[in-house]
Amino acid sequence: MAHAIMTFPPDFLWGTATSAYQVEGNNSNSDWFAWEAADPARIKGDLGCGPASDWWQNAEADLDIAAALGTNAHRLSLEWSRIEPEPSVFDSAAIARYRAILQACHDRGLEPMVTLHHFSNPLWLVEKGDFHSEIVVEYFRRYTAKVVAELGDLIPKWITINEPVTYGVLRYLTHDFPNPGRGGFGALFAAIHNMLRCHAAAYHTIKEAYPAALVGTANNMQVFAARPDGNAIDRRWARMIDRLYNDSWPDALHTGRYRGLWSSKRFKGLAGTYDFVGINYYTRFYLRFPPPPGFVDREWGPEALVSDGAYGEVYAHGLYEIMERVWRRYQKPIYITENGLPDAADRLRPGFLLDHLRQIWHAISFCYPIMGYYHWSLVDNFEWDRGWTQRFGLVAVDPTTQARAWRPSAHLYQEICRSYSISDDMAARYAPEMLAVMWPGEEQRAEAQGSGGAGEQG
Repeated sequence: MAHAIMTFPPDFLWGTATSAYQVEGNNSNSDWFAWEAADPARIKGDLGCGPASDWWQNAEADLDIAAALGTNAHRLSLEWSRIEPEPSVFDSAAIARYRAILQACHDRGLEPMVTLHHFSNPLWLVEKGDFHSEIVVEYFRRYTAKVVAELGDLIPKWITINEPVTYGVLRYLTHDFPNPGRGGFGALFAAIHNMLRCHAAAYHTIKEAYPAALVGTANNMQVFAARPDGNAIDRRWARMIDRLYNDSWPDALHTGRYRGLWSSKRFKGLAGTYDFVGINYYTRFYLRFPPPPGFVDREWGPEALVSDGAYGEVYAHGLYEIMERVWRRYQKPIYITENGLPDAADRLRPGFLLDHLRQIWHAISFCYPIMGYYHWSLVDNFEWDRGWTQRFGLVAVDPTTQARAWRPSAHLYQEICRSYSISDDMAARYAPEMLAVMWPGEEQRAEAQGSGGAGEQG
């Protein structure tokens, strides 16, 4: 076996990520709160969000954990429904609480990256038209302006909207997220158009006040492919879905024009409204036509590593594929704004961490500007319609007692962050199954080449 240490640049950002509704608890003015209360069966398992991970009362304790991990960055979101619980009514106490949380990040050496919209809305916004109505654009601009005025001095990096395409699909097509009473592709594309307008309005609002601030979006980008035994229709279908899901939104920010299924539309003031590309990467999905229930094929072969609840296949090389594609397409700095998997037993996470970070190291070795990595998630939290049945945290949370327990992967990530490296020694202690994969000796290399495998890159 080969022995090696893969070292990261000294200015690399090592982070974790959370979102407001998932960790704060008791966001009673949010559409998600009402969605849960109307029908608890919408949420898997026995627990709803409730107090979540208790961040509204005690975020500082988990930020202490983030600092103890050796991270130097944290991505979090603001809850619009707390800041503006009623139209034109801004809650000074909520703003003060967010200021305290952001200051706590700085005090612990954690550079905050702040998301303005992460899947949840004020109830009043839904009543006034939601994202399928253009009325949302002015409201979002005004909300952004308030946040910039009150908190902007503490926020060097901004995400305007988290996973806009995913959000639209889950809200307007599958109805796994709170639905405002409209559905179908017409409502989906109307919402995406208005989210693009919201993004542009927020971008210009932020940059007018803080020109040096970095602004982007976090894009859920997955590998979509037809199965190796798929036919030509399957492959064409996979290419179309891949373009719509992965390329359409960042292309629009790049060119100012959004290309949907049947038409394209140009938006004034949209072109070039991003300083970096945020990538949320989790898995690879196989597609076939006509699509099965649930849209993607969730049947994996016996050799595949699949995370809890059939969430997805562990396919680390897909992250490299996405990073390479994004760099060649947009030529902008890249942040991995989310990456993780549900794994309550921490069976796969140590190897997942090492292999995905190896892909980032490869990309950096090819001079791709990968500037930071934010692991999803710091602590277990409320996972939307999946409730507490899927655990993404480096740190385990008991939602009934709020007790914390470091998983082995948290200790591994601590070593990585403190040393700015990954090594075969780490693999030997935390994920020995990765040794032959990540640091193959001559025998393994010969086997890979003999079987037609790509072998190690870089």
